[in-house]
Amino acid sequence: MTAYGLLFSGVLRRLDPERAHRLAFGLIRAAGRVPGPRAVVRAAYAPAHPELRVSAFGLDLPGPFGLAAGFDKNAVGVGPLAALGFDFVEIGTVTARPQPGNPRPRLFRLPADRALVNRMGFNNEGADAVAARLAGLAGPRPVVGVNIGKSKVVPESEAAADYAAATARLAAHADYLVVNVSSPNTPGLRDLQAADRLRPLLAAVRAAADRATPDRRVPLLVKIAPDLADEDIDAVADLSVDLGLDGIIATNTTIARDGLASEPAAVEAAGAGGLSGAPLRARSLAVLRRLYARAGGRLSLVGVGGIETADDAWDRLLAGATLVQGYSGFIYAGPSWARAIHRGLAERLAASPYATLADAVGAGARAGARHDSAGASPETGKDRSA
Repeated sequence: MTAYGLLFSGVLRRLDPERAHRLAFGLIRAAGRVPGPRAVVRAAYAPAHPELRVSAFGLDLPGPFGLAAGFDKNAVGVGPLAALGFDFVEIGTVTARPQPGNPRPRLFRLPADRALVNRMGFNNEGADAVAARLAGLAGPRPVVGVNIGKSKVVPESEAAADYAAATARLAAHADYLVVNVSSPNTPGLRDLQAADRLRPLLAAVRAAADRATPDRRVPLLVKIAPDLADEDIDAVADLSVDLGLDGIIATNTTIARDGLASEPAAVEAAGAGGLSGAPLRARSLAVLRRLYARAGGRLSLVGVGGIETADDAWDRLLAGATLVQGYSGFIYAGPSWARAIHRGLAERLAASPYATLADAVGAGARAGARHDSAGASPETGKDRSA
């Protein structure tokens, strides 16, 4: 067992998950403030793989693997997280107004499924505080995405104005913006994914971003739920193309609880909220494939949900994702996780017929092949389930 595995099983797993998160994140941030340990962390956990460099929505990144929103809600650890090897860091979800989120406990582990259940409720310090923190980042920084959501106290009829207010404060400090309309933990939020309601909201955010950054165009993406019906996925893809969005993130957490290995009592005890981690893998991959079939080449797609291994990340690239993200896998695998993903992707690229990572993006979809985590891969001829 690794050192992190011992820490997780011996200490972190015995703590309330939210408290364990604060402790682990605090250690990451502390190490990032000390020059000696910071240099050691960079050397140990962020080895260079220049062959993995990638471009997405006008941005050049050192690789395709980033940390999803939710881990660093308030942009307090961007540098230290990048030092662990993440190619980009998405912070948030940030709302226009500060809010405490839902009552605790609100974060739960399902270790038998390598999954998490959360009903955090967009707890964050608000757009003003986060914008000030991003503005104060010193020296070179990684690519930073800013994920924005609706303030809970704002009625749905005023959602577009609320998102625009957050955008006005944050756009200048974001390398890209993400409109989150897919968390299950803010009442009514997912209703905003309907195309007729999403159109004016996205238009308002685009206009606010353009006003806030007249000298550059901030890329704009939307993050969708895995629980959308296929026709609604198609509608969001069509709308995104029509509005000139830069991409779609697929997917957020799910409200489904099908096929879990955890004891029913443990699932019931976790209660309502969004399920993330390994059980989300198949559905998130299916949504990504549908988006690529509908809008591949016209939008950049970001695959997230159930990504634990380099095989998982490679499958998303072949299915059409330009970038991939993870969160729950980080909790279970620890600080060496990004390094392992990079190493595995580099190995898979070298063994494939593709000269660059960009060549691999969507190759499986274009060939009409399925690339599930179990079974033979036409790119390598190897059975990855072995």
